[in-house]
Amino acid sequence: MCLILFGYQISEKYPLILAANRDEFHQRPTAPMHFWETDPAILAGRDLEQGGTWFGINRKGRFAGLTNYREPATVNPDAVSRGEIIIDFLSSATDIPAYFNAFNATADRYNGFNLLFGSKDELYWYSNKKKMMEKIPPGIHGLSNHFLNTPWPKIQSGKKALENIINSCITPEALFSMLTDQHRPEDKDLPDTGVGIEWERLLSPLFIQDPSYGTRSSTVMLMDKNGHVEITERTYSSKNKNRYSDCCFSFAPEAPL
Repeated sequence: MCLILFGYQISEKYPLILAANRDEFHQRPTAPMHFWETDPAILAGRDLEQGGTWFGINRKGRFAGLTNYREPATVNPDAVSRGEIIIDFLSSATDIPAYFNAFNATADRYNGFNLLFGSKDELYWYSNKKKMMEKIPPGIHGLSNHFLNTPWPKIQSGKKALENIINSCITPEALFSMLTDQHRPEDKDLPDTGVGIEWERLLSPLFIQDPSYGTRSSTVMLMDKNGHVEITERTYSSKNKNRYSDCCFSFAPEAPL
């Protein structure tokens, strides 16, 4: 994923509200969100090139979403695929702090990433660029291709839009509409992440549309106070964001985490 906006413990009805976009090259083969045959407790899309995923949740309500850390000068082409991180986490029965204390020792095998993970009751952020896990406080937060709540224009505008939705009417369609915002900020407000100004412009909106690279799918997830999950993955046509298909799921957690 390249953008995750979320409200945590600020809505009485939905302690966790999440809206995210996955940006990728259009030719990269992908399977939409489904319960995996190899592990029926995991619900996730699948990268058919490397076998991993960018976002997933298990039947106990534990979830994780990953964004790449944009720093092309440090990318190792031989690094282990980051897509396996989520699957390993969702398959583990180890409690979260213990899991990541152990994971920290091997995190340098991967190129830079951020991980948002946890449940409606405990939520964390981890980056292998900082090599530390932080518990997330209640509030509205945003994560893109730098650290949590880095004030990039898309994070700032996305958080404001999410706040407006939470204060008015929380619906999946309102969240999907927010995620299709294609406004591009002025050049002076763009970050410099080492990809050049043309790519900075292309990557600056919440929703990216380009013939070769763009927002392939959006994910909206609502967790209520009982842990019931409503989640929809919307996959877009590469040529028209108004042409899409949805995969929708609704389930209660099997047991407390």
